[in-house]
Amino acid sequence: MTSTLELTGMRFYAYHGCLPQERLTGTEYLLDFRCEVDTRRAEASDDLADALDYSRVYAVAAQQMETASNLIEHVAGRIADALLAEIPELKHFELTLSKKNPPVGGECQWARITVRR
Repeated sequence: MTSTLELTGMRFYAYHGCLPQERLTGTEYLLDFRCEVDTRRAEASDDLADALDYSRVYAVAAQQMETASNLIEHVAGRIADALLAEIPELKHFELTLSKKNPPVGGECQWARITVRR
């Protein structure tokens, strides 16, 4: 039996991108996380030790966002791999990384990538 846990709208300012201007000025990023977890113990105990501590998810993501990359695909993959390494109880999850105002030569609010593990 599983439940769905979501963390949405985690906001970061970072310096990812292939263009020099992106690395210089940076932009806003949003991260949404969704996972399937067994919550039966936490439901019964009301104890954080029996739950997925989602502050750990945020901390892992924040650490990875500090390292500049050319591609959001690379950043999202690094976050996913770091989550697996740091939080082994995660089995099935997805995360969506969104980059505000990507440089596409015209108007575009967000570029997004969703990775699944």
